Amino acid sequence: MNLFSTRKPRGFRRVSIYTDESRDRLQKLVDDVKREQGEMPASDEHYDADKFRGTFINYTPRAQKHKEEGSKLGWPIIIALVFALIILWRFLLTGIR
Repeated sequence: MNLFSTRKPRGFRRVSIYTDESRDRLQKLVDDVKREQGEMPASDEHYDADKFRGTFINYTPRAQKHKEEGSKLGWPIIIALVFALIILWRFLLTGIR
């Protein structure tokens, strides 16, 4: 029982209960064989993020409406609020006369 030494924390070991690695390896092997034989096109092996860009907005009316409307506050209102906060800050620092 050491007073000045700390115990080493237990290592994290993730156990995936929803996937089966052997099935995934077997499916990858089958896909590789199909690509070699020409049954499956070779372009399926890379993920193309540009293909899916912007598709979420097409299926959600709320996101479409937000994109069309833009921001509710305009730049002049934001600038006026910042200016008002600066003036308030100045009065608080110097004291209201």
